[in-house]
Amino acid sequence: MTIVAAVQMVSAPDVQQNIASARRLVAEAAAGGATLVTLPEYWPIMGMSDSDKVGHAERPGTGPIQDFMAEAARTHGIWLIGGTLPLVSADAGKVMNTTLVYDPQGKPVSRYDKIHLFGFTKGDESYDEARTIVPGEAVVMFDAPFGRVGLAVCYDLRFPELFRAMGECTLMVVTAAFTHTTGRAHWEVLLRARAIENQCYVLASAQGGTHPNGRRTFGHSMLIDPWGEVKAVLAEGEGVVSGAIDAAYLASVRESLPALRHRRM
Repeated sequence: MTIVAAVQMVSAPDVQQNIASARRLVAEAAAGGATLVTLPEYWPIMGMSDSDKVGHAERPGTGPIQDFMAEAARTHGIWLIGGTLPLVSADAGKVMNTTLVYDPQGKPVSRYDKIHLFGFTKGDESYDEARTIVPGEAVVMFDAPFGRVGLAVCYDLRFPELFRAMGECTLMVVTAAFTHTTGRAHWEVLLRARAIENQCYVLASAQGGTHPNGRRTFGHSMLIDPWGEVKAVLAEGEGVVSGAIDAAYLASVRESLPALRHRRM
């Protein structure tokens, strides 16, 4: 069996402060036996305004955020899924909200740019990621030693067709900064649905707490098995959620209920 882990953070506007927290939490996950670790969405910066991240956007392959992720993967000999970081886009006023994956040698092996951009208004709460982010276009998976891993970010969770397009994965990873309002209503049920309908493990890494900018994120980072059972969860605050990927159990679920083979469209 393979141990995987999700890091939960309460990121601040200070990039170096967030890197220090991520370094400590990734080390904790690796010390617990995890060979694949994921950071949450926006882990390097949760600014006082949405536009703050534009000033910290890095070019692919260079910058302190990417340097840290490569170093952490190499130091601990793990597969590191770097939550999301801001990368430069063709639009000078916007960034790509990007997941980078590093192998145990610290080499970047995969990139996913968040496709679906969050928009939500309810009372005093209002979010519009399209103001500062350019959407991605490609569905992305990569091959780890234990099987195929699909990548998704936060609002992507509401679009099951994205997950279907990943094909038969062993693990689907969702990095997020779900609001407390939407998370309380929908986070767990959507994650469990994605695990059940795709008959795979789902590892979700979230922001979880009240940030210096006043935003409250829902947390509840978790690992869910192919039957839809929550195997581990962390409600709020910094920490690590970990658990095992059991290939034999995944195969038994798909054999006893061959829904993937029964698909007609």
